Amino acid sequence: MTAELVRGQNHPLSQVRLEIRVSAGTPIVAAAALSDEAGRIHGVEGVAHPGAPTQPGLEVSRQAAADHRLAVDLGAMPETVHRVSVLLALPVGGAGPVRFGAVAAPFVAVTGLDGAEMASYTITGLDAESAVVALELYRRQGAWKVRAVGQGYAGGLAELLTDQGLPQAQQLVGSINDAVAQGLARSVQAAPPRTADGDRSRQAAAPALGPDQGGTAPQPGPVPPMSPYGGQPSGGSASGGQGQPPGYPGAAADPSAVTQPAAPTAGGGPIDYSHPRRRNAAPPPPPPTAPPAAPGQPAQPVAGDATGWSMEERLYNQVWGMFEDLARTTAAYRSAVDFAESRMDKELEQVLSDPRSRIGGQGDAAREAARARYAQLVDRAREALDRDLAQLKAEADVVEPALPPAYARWDNPVWHAYRVPMEIPMALRLGDLRLPEADRIRIPMLVRLPLERGLWIDSGRTESSEGLFTDAHALGRLAMETAVAHAARLLAVYPAGEFTVHVIDPAGSGAQPLAPLVHSGVLAAPPARGAAGVTDVLTRLTQRVDLVQMAVRGGAADSLPPGFDTSQQLLIVNDFPHGFDDRAVNQLRYLADEGPAFGVHLMMVADREESSGYGPLLDPLWRSLLRLTPVPDDHLADPWVGHAWTYEPTLVPPGSQVLHQVLAQVAAARTKYS
Repeated sequence: MTAELVRGQNHPLSQVRLEIRVSAGTPIVAAAALSDEAGRIHGVEGVAHPGAPTQPGLEVSRQAAADHRLAVDLGAMPETVHRVSVLLALPVGGAGPVRFGAVAAPFVAVTGLDGAEMASYTITGLDAESAVVALELYRRQGAWKVRAVGQGYAGGLAELLTDQGLPQAQQLVGSINDAVAQGLARSVQAAPPRTADGDRSRQAAAPALGPDQGGTAPQPGPVPPMSPYGGQPSGGSASGGQGQPPGYPGAAADPSAVTQPAAPTAGGGPIDYSHPRRRNAAPPPPPPTAPPAAPGQPAQPVAGDATGWSMEERLYNQVWGMFEDLARTTAAYRSAVDFAESRMDKELEQVLSDPRSRIGGQGDAAREAARARYAQLVDRAREALDRDLAQLKAEADVVEPALPPAYARWDNPVWHAYRVPMEIPMALRLGDLRLPEADRIRIPMLVRLPLERGLWIDSGRTESSEGLFTDAHALGRLAMETAVAHAARLLAVYPAGEFTVHVIDPAGSGAQPLAPLVHSGVLAAPPARGAAGVTDVLTRLTQRVDLVQMAVRGGAADSLPPGFDTSQQLLIVNDFPHGFDDRAVNQLRYLADEGPAFGVHLMMVADREESSGYGPLLDPLWRSLLRLTPVPDDHLADPWVGHAWTYEPTLVPPGSQVLHQVLAQVAAARTKYS
């Protein structure tokens, strides 16, 4: 169980290798300070910050971001270090907020390497402060504890660091601001050159979000990039994302978890993405090979050319490799453009600093030469990007038609040959991801099964939906249709009788979008209405979680009552918070936190602003869910380089009957199974 701390409360730490996860509603700067027993910092080398992100046993983000992951190894701390303080600050000089009182309350969690939370703290009560000591890890009688601090400073980082006894506070803050302003986190290693056979050194993908969406957490020091499918690198077993990306980002996965070079290199070596648990295993069957390419031409892509023990795993790993390639080649392009801009600015500054060259033909010629060199560098970077994008587009055109139903879009012909499966697939497609530099390439967003975190279909307005929907009801209906499409896909990929769906629709506002699920007979019961229906469904599901939890933890998983439904359960909640009292809200939070581990999953269709009356009480609920949108929106970030990926849901094409046909087969199989 996670200890939800309040200000001043402490909690013992059972592990020394930890991850500090920070979530805020706006980009913030994360740093960490190493101090002595009295809480004093003895020099700038005792602060890890975006300009110097690594210290002994400590690594922080290189950029300002809404979500951060800080790696901590308390066992590697010097003996003189007795406190590790996590510092948060709002960036200066930008267009963002200047005080924490204007943003959502920041949330900080301490987790183990397996992603399990040990303690969490929502920093409330901030107003004019622009920097805050969020929490501190401190050594007491040879053991480590975490304390919720929440001490804010209106004077920003300079006042905070001065208060902790650092004499060079002003100079250090200047270095931090410069590092954030220059975007050092986007200077990543250039992609290794492709070989003639098109191999990308994807020996084996590593297991996945989302956080968004659990999975293997990054360790201090350089680590392989994490998968967007759910918080773990691709290829083994786990879920995605929000990392479970963990699925893909999730949500929020954070790019700071890996150590990036400070500047692009001309030609880096290949990166080993092989899963550590697979290195000593017998080699999997060889993947399909492409026909020989014509001289001077790249190799033709083949579906399933990644490693894996089955075609499904090969395709999963190949999709992850495509995502990885697109992230890397785009990062290289952006880094090259940034370098060209900084070089041009420096050359122009040199011209202006010499009074003799400010006017006249000599100055004009120097400025034109600087701009010409900039254009040449950008054109060269664009050529490399276009070359890689063409290869990725060719691969996507080959892979997409070969995907099984669990990975395929609703308009893929594979659904017309659908049959209820006998086994659960590795993953499920929840949509597509793309980047602005490669708008024509769509990467499937896959999350591992069973789901490791719930889903939140956001029915509120986003920047991308402002011009599309003038009626809030139309956006809410589309959000419910998106939820139905996801639920139908989950029902379709599970064997008969192994997945059960419940629906709470207190006011009946989702009756029309829910019609395919209701009329096909795939629901466990008609949608629950009113406060009584909400109470009944939530009580039954929370009791189910309690019963399974006690059986598993007591080592008596085989002694569940006769006739107990052991299938995975999905609860769809529409129109939250309508019809929910305080007790129902607490039950909902309990299902979101404990349910996934014991076979109960949550899918919320809600507008966060409508539940604002509950205050920060529901902030942990929203953070525990992988946020998806019914319209394209760039709210997801990969956990490697931090690109803002545009997510697009996979909806049933207008006029298509494929959803009804699939649900009819699922209902028939359920009847036969019963």
